[in-house]
Amino acid sequence: MSLIEQALVSAISSHANTPIIIAYSGGVDSQVLLHALASLKKNQQLTNPITVCHVNHGLSVNAFAWQEFAQQQCSRLELPLIIKQVNVQAKAQSSLEALARDARYQALVEINSTSSLIITGHHSDDQSETFLLALKRGAGLKGLASMLANSTLGKHKLIRPLLGVSRQAIVTYAQEQQLSWIEDESNDDTSFDRNFIRQEVMPLLSARWGSISQTINRSAEHCRAGQELLDELGEQDLLHCQLSASVLNVASLQSLSIARFNNLIRYFLAKQQCLMPSTEQLEQVRQQLSADENKNPAIKVADHYLRRFKNQLHLTAELADISGWSQDINIDEFNDFTHMIKAAITLPDNLGRLSISAGNNRGNNVREDETHITSTVITAPTVAQRVSVRFSHNNPICLPDYRRHSRALKKVLQELNIPPWQRKRIPFLYYNDVLVAAIGFFVCQEFVPKNSQAALYLTLEPEVN
Repeated sequence: MSLIEQALVSAISSHANTPIIIAYSGGVDSQVLLHALASLKKNQQLTNPITVCHVNHGLSVNAFAWQEFAQQQCSRLELPLIIKQVNVQAKAQSSLEALARDARYQALVEINSTSSLIITGHHSDDQSETFLLALKRGAGLKGLASMLANSTLGKHKLIRPLLGVSRQAIVTYAQEQQLSWIEDESNDDTSFDRNFIRQEVMPLLSARWGSISQTINRSAEHCRAGQELLDELGEQDLLHCQLSASVLNVASLQSLSIARFNNLIRYFLAKQQCLMPSTEQLEQVRQQLSADENKNPAIKVADHYLRRFKNQLHLTAELADISGWSQDINIDEFNDFTHMIKAAITLPDNLGRLSISAGNNRGNNVREDETHITSTVITAPTVAQRVSVRFSHNNPICLPDYRRHSRALKKVLQELNIPPWQRKRIPFLYYNDVLVAAIGFFVCQEFVPKNSQAALYLTLEPEVN
């Protein structure tokens, strides 16, 4: 077997019969990958079923010619081909290359519903370029570790078996096998950072130090080993600091050194699949932990927020303003009181689903199960009353079912220890303009149904991510 075929067998042999998805562009790297895997399959050195995926980004005038080339090659090798067309739209502060890569990986993930091996043709020169790009961005160990030979992509395994093989070895294989391939004209455009490194920087470095690609890759491996140690430390610190999946203990965080604090926050965010924060953002988070007790600072970290409330640091998504949202419920459909669901409302900003049914009171005004589904029971409205769900209020005086005395709603929500941003995301039920319940938290006493009295049952199911 050739060096390339040996690398493929070594990477795939422990995944016998797992379906393979080849990421195929038609360039020399993926053409060699396709040809070598097809040869191994033909010679029965691989038993895995193979599917080829070509992603048409539509970014080049030659995109459909490349698609036709992919169809011809797969037809000749008798391998099934799936064409995925993606729409890549330019975004501020995002490179077109990164957007195209994300769209490509998303397309690959969607090929198989069962766990598969997604195999790409990335080689050691690609690894060197990725390292230098990370160095240019000022990346830490995780970024400098560059591409992993094995990682996860959705429910699939992403494998890059040729990371130890040079571009020259791949081109030599292609020439020896008399393969043809696509030359993407955009590869000559040095306005793209990767192309600039490939065309201008690496030739200079290689002319001075012939083995520079291997030594860069060795440095990437050292960075990867260092990152693994940091992850182990991050896991230990997280066990000490974590209160729930998205909440950390402020006092425990403040006991950490700056370096360990920064590492823990990055590790915590990575586990939540969030984008990584800058050093400046981490410094802001650390400083805001010491804000006055009556302050509730919120720091934007990439596409999420870290919000302090009392002695807790909460991770939340960016929350929409839903104060103007409301929805009426037609009570005319609730006159038979059969316990069947009569209405289902999808709440805004991924807050979940509110189901409403009717029946006679069976007790328990508000209860929550282990899946955080809350059920609220209230006295049924009269026919003349307008029933609505809203997120706004005018701070009415109310008497919750658990209190002896009335109090302003804002004070009630404070005494329930609900963080300020969550108080704006509580669905309130009204009869006309009278507050009936804070769904999931309490029912106003005058609307608590007596035994066997006609009642409405409200079930709030959180959004499942």
